[in-house]
Amino acid sequence: MTRAYFSLGTNLGCRALYLSLGVRMMSLNEVSRTSRVYRSAPVGGVAQDDFWNLILEVDTLATPHELLARAQAAEVAAQRTREVRWGPRTLDVDIVWIDGVVCDDDELTVPHPRMYERNFVLVPLRELREDLVENDVLADADGVVSVLGTLETLL
Repeated sequence: MTRAYFSLGTNLGCRALYLSLGVRMMSLNEVSRTSRVYRSAPVGGVAQDDFWNLILEVDTLATPHELLARAQAAEVAAQRTREVRWGPRTLDVDIVWIDGVVCDDDELTVPHPRMYERNFVLVPLRELREDLVENDVLADADGVVSVLGTLETLL
């Protein structure tokens, strides 16, 4: 059993429903827990609405590439389109960390190469795994986030 962490974000449509769909598809029937949901400004320079983000922790037997396929399937189920890089999206699912795993190939890089640059990843990740996010890393990361509540209270 391996513990994996996913960043889920959305800024289109019914955000709580898209996050809930992503959590269900990523965790299947595996043991999981989520951070609270945070609001964050978009990155990448594209004008768009703020995002809702959370971190999902899953204890899984799946391989990293099986988890990637699951993430891609969740985005497809949410009818995500990729018209503009870093543009608006119904659901974005990124693998940010898998305990004991380092992967860097054409399809997948774990740990996520930009996770330590983004407070919308680090703040909720620290909520679940404080040991993965040191104070100085958090202070140097970009973006302001604010707590919206738990996913259950936002549905």
